[in-house]
Amino acid sequence: MTRARMITAYGRLAGSTSEFGGPIRHGENPASAVVRLFAELQGRSVAVSAVRDVRAIVTSASHEDRIVFDVVPAPGVPEIVPEPVEGDGAMPKGQRFAAYGFATDPGGRVLLAEIARGYPGAGRWHLPGGGTDIGEQPGEALLRELFEETGQQGEITGLLGVTHRRSPGAIGPEGYPINWHAVRALYRVQVPVPSPPTVTEAAGGSTATAAWFAPEELPGLPTTEVVQWAVSLPQRRSDGNR
Repeated sequence: MTRARMITAYGRLAGSTSEFGGPIRHGENPASAVVRLFAELQGRSVAVSAVRDVRAIVTSASHEDRIVFDVVPAPGVPEIVPEPVEGDGAMPKGQRFAAYGFATDPGGRVLLAEIARGYPGAGRWHLPGGGTDIGEQPGEALLRELFEETGQQGEITGLLGVTHRRSPGAIGPEGYPINWHAVRALYRVQVPVPSPPTVTEAAGGSTATAAWFAPEELPGLPTTEVVQWAVSLPQRRSDGNR
């Protein structure tokens, strides 16, 4: 049976054990989706304070990638977030949920993977990780991708946040433009016994090579916005913004 798949955003108010939310729209910031859903369906104005959890809810018929935020009441009239611009209506659209890791070793080096030719962002250094499979928990997917792309065995030590990106007209291995919307959970990962990185995934995958870098080397590298987002995290809140 083919499982239906969706990405959802839910909020939990302080002092409550209930989660309220629903599906996010194509191109929508998951944190904005929570604000919109509370306003549209409950008539309440809330603000996101932090990312609480990311998990897959899997049944025989569906796979839901659920992002749960801590929310707090906000003053004023509920604000309805406008429908995001969808882009070219004739262009195929895709939505992808992925898990990435800001992986370090005991010496503080950062592990990065170079995007292979033929994939969006080719030649830039990215965090190890990738799309989750049907029925797979985000953390499981990350550790699988970490080994496939770098040959390292890692341990997840925390959830850092969630980011998203809409890429209208991105051309990947499909060979034609797609209006992609990527939603990405970002974890902190420790590699207790590092080794020289080795790409173990099959030929034609998205990773050209992988390497360890000292933190002071990162500013001189061509990196993706996800790497830059991860490096800046101590100075920002995990609120789902880019």
